[in-house]
Amino acid sequence: MFTGIVEELGEVIAKEDLADAARFVIRGPVVTADAGHGDSIAVNGVCLTVVEVLPDGQFSADVMAETLDRSSLQALAAGSRVNLERAAAVNSRLGGHIVQGHVDGTGTVVSRTPSQHWEVVRITLPEAISRYVVEKGSITVDGISLTVSGLGERDENTDSAWFEVSLIPTTLSMTTLGGAPVGTPVNLEVDVIAKYVERLLSEKGK
Repeated sequence: MFTGIVEELGEVIAKEDLADAARFVIRGPVVTADAGHGDSIAVNGVCLTVVEVLPDGQFSADVMAETLDRSSLQALAAGSRVNLERAAAVNSRLGGHIVQGHVDGTGTVVSRTPSQHWEVVRITLPEAISRYVVEKGSITVDGISLTVSGLGERDENTDSAWFEVSLIPTTLSMTTLGGAPVGTPVNLEVDVIAKYVERLLSEKGK
């Protein structure tokens, strides 16, 4: 489990395409400081298992084809910046919200509206998960725990549902979303509590 509080901006050092998977080598001195084989590290919101801890604050991780198909990790290449977070310890503070590291879908950055002290970013919302997203609720974007500040059924440019998040200076400077241009694909994970509630209510109605 994660909390959606990004610990550092890492960098993809290498990506090796395999027959039905890919192996990434990622540099992240903070998250590798106490990491070992088998530990979990969220990379842009995707829970990956450390295969090997390497010198210079690097680690390797394998990503299977299904994960590549369902997330934006397939677009990563050597030099890409990524959001990194270690799995939460039992005694740690829950600074964001409960994040599993299981991507529910991908969206696309469609607009950025800067203000004096923050920036509003609009992202497309896949129909399959739109019912789990509510204004002022939590959503994870590329591993970042964020609050939904706006919600709509149709963006005038993309003709798709959308949501907005308002990014404070810290988020703008310390995560990939701060510099993500329009057209950037992002990983989305909805609040798991909403999915459990839906499941329980559907079972009750049978």
